Amino acid sequence: MVLKLGLGLGFFVPMSIVTGFLLFKTTPDLNSFLLSLLLILAMGCFGGLLSSLFHSMLPRKRAVGAAAADDDSSSNCTEISPKKPRLDNLVSPLPSSSDRNHMAHSNGNPPEIDEDLHSRQLAVYGRETMRRLFASNVLVSGMQGLGVEIAKNLILAGVKSVTLHDEGTVELWDLSSNFYFSEDDVGKNRALACVHKLQELNSAVVISTLATELLKEQLSGFQAVVFTDISLEKAIEFNDYCHSHQPPISFIKSEVRGLFGSVFCDFGPEFTVIDVDGEEPHTGIIASISNDNPALVSCVDDERLEFQDGDLVIFSEVQGMTELNDGKPRKVKNARPYAFTLEEDTTNFGPYAKGGIVTQVKQSKVLCFKPLRDALKDPGDFLLSDFSKFDRPPLLHLAFQSLDRFICEMGRFPVAGSEEDAERLIDLATSINDSLGDGRLEEIDKKLLRHFAHGSRAVLNPMAAMFGGIVGQEVVKACSGKFHPLFQFFYFDSVESLPTEPLEPGDLKPLNSRYDAQISVFGYKLQKKLEDAKVFIVGSGALGCEFLKNLALMGICCSSEGKLTITDDDVIEKSNLSRQFLFRDWNIGQAKSTVAASVAGSINPRLRIQALQNRASPETENVFDDAFWESLDAVVNALDNVNARIYMDMRCLYFQKPLLESGTLGAKCNTQMVIPHLTENYGASRDPPEKQAPMCTVHSFPHNIDHCLTWARSEFEGLLEKTPAEVNSFLSNPSEYVTAMRTAGDAQARDLLERVIECLDKERCEAFQDCITWARLKFEDYFTNRVKQLTFTFPEDAATSTGAPFWSAPKRFPRPLEFSSSDPGHLHFIMAASILRAETFGIPIPDWAKNPNKLADAVDKVIVPEFCPREGVKIETDEKATSITAASADDAAVINDLIVKVEECAKKLPSGFRMKPIQFEKDDDTNYHMDFIAGLANMRARNYSIPEVDKLKAKFIAGRIIPAIATSTAMATGLVCLELYKVLGGGHKLEDYRNTFANLALPLFSMAEPVPPKVIKHRDMSWTVWDRWVIRQNLTLRELLQWLQEKGLNAYSISCGTCLLYNSMFPRHRERMDRPVVDLAREIAKVEVPSYRCHLDVVVACEDDEDNDIDIPLISIYFR
Repeated sequence: MVLKLGLGLGFFVPMSIVTGFLLFKTTPDLNSFLLSLLLILAMGCFGGLLSSLFHSMLPRKRAVGAAAADDDSSSNCTEISPKKPRLDNLVSPLPSSSDRNHMAHSNGNPPEIDEDLHSRQLAVYGRETMRRLFASNVLVSGMQGLGVEIAKNLILAGVKSVTLHDEGTVELWDLSSNFYFSEDDVGKNRALACVHKLQELNSAVVISTLATELLKEQLSGFQAVVFTDISLEKAIEFNDYCHSHQPPISFIKSEVRGLFGSVFCDFGPEFTVIDVDGEEPHTGIIASISNDNPALVSCVDDERLEFQDGDLVIFSEVQGMTELNDGKPRKVKNARPYAFTLEEDTTNFGPYAKGGIVTQVKQSKVLCFKPLRDALKDPGDFLLSDFSKFDRPPLLHLAFQSLDRFICEMGRFPVAGSEEDAERLIDLATSINDSLGDGRLEEIDKKLLRHFAHGSRAVLNPMAAMFGGIVGQEVVKACSGKFHPLFQFFYFDSVESLPTEPLEPGDLKPLNSRYDAQISVFGYKLQKKLEDAKVFIVGSGALGCEFLKNLALMGICCSSEGKLTITDDDVIEKSNLSRQFLFRDWNIGQAKSTVAASVAGSINPRLRIQALQNRASPETENVFDDAFWESLDAVVNALDNVNARIYMDMRCLYFQKPLLESGTLGAKCNTQMVIPHLTENYGASRDPPEKQAPMCTVHSFPHNIDHCLTWARSEFEGLLEKTPAEVNSFLSNPSEYVTAMRTAGDAQARDLLERVIECLDKERCEAFQDCITWARLKFEDYFTNRVKQLTFTFPEDAATSTGAPFWSAPKRFPRPLEFSSSDPGHLHFIMAASILRAETFGIPIPDWAKNPNKLADAVDKVIVPEFCPREGVKIETDEKATSITAASADDAAVINDLIVKVEECAKKLPSGFRMKPIQFEKDDDTNYHMDFIAGLANMRARNYSIPEVDKLKAKFIAGRIIPAIATSTAMATGLVCLELYKVLGGGHKLEDYRNTFANLALPLFSMAEPVPPKVIKHRDMSWTVWDRWVIRQNLTLRELLQWLQEKGLNAYSISCGTCLLYNSMFPRHRERMDRPVVDLAREIAKVEVPSYRCHLDVVVACEDDEDNDIDIPLISIYFR
């Protein structure tokens, strides 16, 4: 709909507010200020004053890259909405243009980042990008489905402010895409109707509204402006202003029209991308460097190098050829997996001796954007998403211009199903194409343009979710310089989602329902199928919340016949709130599925949903039984781990149900469609397992911070969780524990007993000073004594059995630390360790424990014994070893002695003594867990001259935090729901479906049809992994063998579970021939078929008549 522009609100300042401010500034006594408030109240503008005061007190902000500056001036940009009976919200002020040159905080300090809330987002963006976001003001114009999706993602990301602009009012039509509209909002201004619910997403973001005409001058206070419903004429006017403004204002125009979408970005004449891809700089450990021109650099084969030709790298820690340690970036050439040449003449450099790290230098990039008026005529290269539609973007470039011209001429969108309107749009496209000269298209796909015309008024939720993710990410790029922007046009369509049967004009007519927009694209018949569907969503985290919102808006499971089941056994945590948008801070601790289902029901009251708290696993197959699975039409995975995905894949494979799979990792996302008999299953191809560092590397020879943190996490669990739990296990039932240790009689049992004795004897703590002593001695043991022993056993000049230097790359020679209570790192480790030790023993923690000076005094009192390295100490160097504890021949005898000691220790304990094991919790910054782990890791890093990390980075690695942001999640779920139309509509071919991999950082979109399943053929039969042979009678073993022989298959083995029911090589098995297979399974395999199951599954190994093995499907014997 064309925007109607008029006088902006920025010029409407009621006299009452001016008077109030003057009184306050000239006579700042309380009485005068109260007088001003009374005056304003009398004029009905109290809310406006509070809004103005609030904004005048808000921290100032700056443009990206601008210098910090203090600002004490008050804002003069106070705006109040005109008094209209239907609008009960006052409009908040727009950012002033002067705000662009100030930092987000008036005192010049960087904004505080709530790491508990934003930890997953920080793992993607980093602190500096987050600070830039916190200083950014954004305008989003157009509050239909696309606009609200963009606003939601930006508010969750944590920009400084979002201004919502829309002059239009809510229509019933809008309810199929805007998740914050209800039927009660029909007739209200769109921006005002959703501002309160958007504000709930993040109280730290200032959200204001503008319900009147927008003038270009009002854009000056924003870093980025987004338009989702604007004419090309106005877009060009606004874009020209933004492009020429100093500094430039990033301009984004995006539209969703039915199953078609577009994005245009212009970030100004010269936009600097600080970090093109967001990846960590690649590194390599140097093995050798030649004295050549160019020099050849070889690296250890620990990991493949990720360098590319043209990359810049710097060197450090190189011994011998020290000239390279000057910090000067040098260019890589001829990059190979473990070597590269350097654009450097090293002929006269010192000869390489040993050591050295080579690190990639991330390079910034300057992009020169064209304004919209020029880009329309000369769009350059389009960003492709689907190579099967290579010629599609130029046609859609033409289609969107034609639609704009149609709306300008007719004052409306084309009517769904109107051939006359479709032909008029085609004529306009032809006319525009003919005017392009050499750039004209040779052929116009009229069928595609008809689809475009018919659905052009509709904003479909899946499309809005997808483009909301893309555009939201582009705004983040514009505000921060993080990641490569979209340059400049992107077009997308999903016409494959349309029903396979032709749609008649009557199918598309509105029914005066909230789904009318969707009906105008797909017809009422598909809408009925969506409403009657039975769907299972597994997981209600970030993906699950988005899926619930999408399905509610699409009307899926919203009839009396439909049913949506969602399950998740997790509860809401604070860190969820930055992307799991259905949850609020008052929901923390509540069940995710229950809260999510309740909120989804408020989006669409017709949604029939059941929320469960069961983990989908073999243990809950009595809950998700055969009848449940057989009733389903589709399964949507919203999981965060591979094992759960594989289990769901097996269940969908077994019951032949469509599985819609997706996942995200930072700015990356992927979707996979698993469709019965059409595609391969999820488990058919898997990523290679992550490479694990050898145990000896982690324990004795770390060469990066990951190794240090892996060791620190292991020590945390051993000291504070496993050992206290082992103590309690012994104290709970000493006789049983002792018997178990004697029975085991191995090195592990010996190690466990030693730990228990150590904890209850010489390391037992009774007062907090004991905990400090324990912590100080642990420091000495870990970072001094062990290193002295290691370097005594393997001196710096040690050699291997082959004569090679023992301490060659990637090994790093360590140095012992000397404790100092004046070293903040040392002291903080002692603080965290002693507090956690006290917690395990139930010892109260005194207030002075967190006072550095008093703690230092207490630590200095600890007497540390001298350490002398010993001869003959075995230190594991075998990379294949799986245990550091060495077994010995006399383990059993040692264990008997240890048992006597542990029983003596128990006698000295107070009655009822128990320890308190501590389970690692990464998301509570007050519990000292990460302080202890970061301290352990960083002190160890100091030993080995490895760069240290802050607590946040340590949390990412040790806590195994998966980077996550709202934008990639929204995009993934939008793409999946476009596929869900196909699944529930039925009748689609393999080539209609799409699997997707996307990286919003680059940006990259790669869509392709799924891989078909492997087909096995035998005689005139064929089958795939999807097939299951069903026999609906309780056959005997002989009858089953005969049934297979009739298919030309000679069975030589039949098993049930892990038990063999029949093998042709065992003569005694022939005695079983006349017994029912089900009875054999019950007797031999001890199978108890639950009451909810009517069949038994057997696996049969067969050969053909030529003795070739034939893999046949699982056989299900129905006996009830």
